[in-house]
Amino acid sequence: MLARVYWETFVTRRDLVRYLAMLIVAYGQRALPLAERSYCGGSGLTVLKDLTGQTGEPAASAAERSALVFPDPTLAYHGYSLHDLTVDGCTAHVVRPKDSLPARPWVWRTMFWDAFPGVDVALLEAGFHVAFIDVGNTFGCPDAMKHFDAFYANMRLCGLSAKPALEGLSRGGLYAYRWAYANTDKVGCIYGDAPVCDMKSWPGGKGNGSGSPEDWKEAIKDYHFADEKEMLRFKGNPIDILEPIAAAHIPIIHVCGDADTVVPEDENTDIVRVRYIALGGDFALIVKQGCGHHPHGLADPSHVVNFIMAHCAEGEAAKKALASSPKPGSILELATGHW
Repeated sequence: MLARVYWETFVTRRDLVRYLAMLIVAYGQRALPLAERSYCGGSGLTVLKDLTGQTGEPAASAAERSALVFPDPTLAYHGYSLHDLTVDGCTAHVVRPKDSLPARPWVWRTMFWDAFPGVDVALLEAGFHVAFIDVGNTFGCPDAMKHFDAFYANMRLCGLSAKPALEGLSRGGLYAYRWAYANTDKVGCIYGDAPVCDMKSWPGGKGNGSGSPEDWKEAIKDYHFADEKEMLRFKGNPIDILEPIAAAHIPIIHVCGDADTVVPEDENTDIVRVRYIALGGDFALIVKQGCGHHPHGLADPSHVVNFIMAHCAEGEAAKKALASSPKPGSILELATGHW
């Protein structure tokens, strides 16, 4: 039985993250307050003390941990401090709000860092952290999901909340849904913006969408499938894996354009919506009339921001946001010029 662990030799970032992730599984959240020093994504010496929690007292207060866990900011991000990290061999970013909400809620952008960032910036203003790990253009494949697991463990060690909002922009929807499917107890809500929900639609182009032949080949390779036939038989697309997500009562909101010819609404979002509601899940939809795949986002992101805050913040902030959040089953149609 481990009573005390001293880690006084140099380890790689990947080894450190994986070891700490195992400790979290073994000891639960008790490991979090007992890390005397945990630099997110950093390297060097780390000492973990009394990991069994037998003393019953945290080694440091939340305020003290907050001052320790992030390396110095390297860049400015829309007026906020951005921290560059390396997690599990991947480049990652965390942006800190000027005044964090209680429990340190966060939105996890799964793809396309800083593209159409209106929701992210509004959430920073509201007190959310924004985080991202770059696993490359890998379509939510199993190898990418392993990096996501390490990143989540790292963010928890940094003191961020247990249930982030997953933000899936375009093909980022594959990452958001596939990670939620395997981690239903670790997700506060899902926000999809013109999200890919079936790879047969994009990049496969097997329906009415334009598809992307090169990305289709790359996806088959990244999933380690032998050929296209195996990909076409694959039952791990977001449209196929909704049941456990619904059973976990994870609310979902999508924003999409009804003129999208790249990721057509009827082949992606509409299928998810119908199936998710049939499973008893909460699903809200915002449709941009006359909009194609671009631009993503909304001129006024308040509907999405309130939805995320209602399900990922706590206390009065969540209660206030819920009053203005899109309701389950609702469809908000925005006319051209109003999105």
